[in-house]
Amino acid sequence: MNIEIGSVIVWLIIGSLAGMLAGFILRGRGYGPVGNLVIGLVGALLGGFIFRVLNIRITGLPTFTFNLADLVVAFIGAVVLILILRLLLRR
Repeated sequence: MNIEIGSVIVWLIIGSLAGMLAGFILRGRGYGPVGNLVIGLVGALLGGFIFRVLNIRITGLPTFTFNLADLVVAFIGAVVLILILRLLLRR
């Protein structure tokens, strides 16, 4: 498996954006730069898993140097992650 530095940078940007958006929607503010990044990256993995299991594909969104569908999937995964963490930490 060959991973390019440009791909890693795009993953970090998408993860940060997804975490920040999820934080704003569910918390009213973000979780800070590192928190946003972690939530976004873990959310991207979780979202990708959910979409793959449910056989959901996002099409019709524009593609830039990154795929906007990836941001949507990462955002949804980040929201699910935050909601799961809220449920677990209440106890």
